[in-house]
Amino acid sequence: MARVAERAGVSKNTVSLALRHSPRIPAATRLRIERAAEAVGYRRNAAVGCLMAELRRSGSTRFTSTLALLNANEDREAFRTHPTVPVYVAGARKRAAELGYGLDEFWLHDPGVSGKRLASILRARGIRGALVVGLLQTNRLPERMRPLWDEFPAVVTGVRVRAPGLSFAGADQYGLALGAYEQAWALGYRRPALVLDPVIDALIDGRFTAGYLIGEQRCRPGGDPIAPFTRITEARGNLACFEEWLQRVKPDVLFTLYHEVERWLAKLGVQVPGDMGLIQYEWRAQRPYWAGMDQRNDLVGAAAVDLLVSMIHSGHQGVPQRAIATQVSSQWVMGKTVRPVRAARRRQAPRKAPRGAN
Repeated sequence: MARVAERAGVSKNTVSLALRHSPRIPAATRLRIERAAEAVGYRRNAAVGCLMAELRRSGSTRFTSTLALLNANEDREAFRTHPTVPVYVAGARKRAAELGYGLDEFWLHDPGVSGKRLASILRARGIRGALVVGLLQTNRLPERMRPLWDEFPAVVTGVRVRAPGLSFAGADQYGLALGAYEQAWALGYRRPALVLDPVIDALIDGRFTAGYLIGEQRCRPGGDPIAPFTRITEARGNLACFEEWLQRVKPDVLFTLYHEVERWLAKLGVQVPGDMGLIQYEWRAQRPYWAGMDQRNDLVGAAAVDLLVSMIHSGHQGVPQRAIATQVSSQWVMGKTVRPVRAARRRQAPRKAPRGAN
């Protein structure tokens, strides 16, 4: 590094910052340093560099480091009280511990902390990257946090963020929806329908709807399209709109994210699974009797940590020119909200002709 600094006419600290793509170094200076490094044959060992920086900061021979765990949910207690967010957090904590990292929690909507202030805190604590968890209502992060994304590598869990364009880890929602449709078809259902809030689907760029529609094309080619039910908020106050939709489209199984749909059907006198099947797009251990797709959000949290640590070791800083996406596949869980396999097969089996009919 000393040879690179001498050739470029800068300090070793400036070389170190430039090779880690720090936004504090002007682009022209960074380019000059990169050319000088190439000329002298310098190759940065990212893992060793990360280790030595941490040892210098702590003054210890023990390697432990810290990542920021940013709660992007509007609820400050979402890491503990939300139905699904804690699963991401648990997976992230487990994987971080395995890699020798601790996690410091921060609430992204804290009115008393700006992006500039939070970046300063992370810098003072020697935190080298941030994990964003709990973003459920929008795919945009607060603009006031821009200084944070400009300096530190960051990975979002669950959704693809449009502003800024950060790397993310999430479930494969398209594959999940398609897989759920194929499972329903294998169980003998012939009029599957979707019950979904369009806000949620828009948040994931329509991947739930896309998987459902492709499933419909593959399993029901030429069949009449079954319009999804999207008036979730209205139905919570008045079930008449949901009842009208059921009578009009006549589905035999519903895909949904909402356990309350089971209560809606009960109020309307529809029995599950006798009259109607139910398949949860986000199967949760709190309701193990449901059938559905287990998104394994714990593995999503772990994958986000792996991605973030690899970015840190590679010297990435700031918003990437090309975001990296890691997707985790889901797993089918059989439950009591759909017909048993044997019953499904009996329904599909052709009736035997009476003896002597031929």
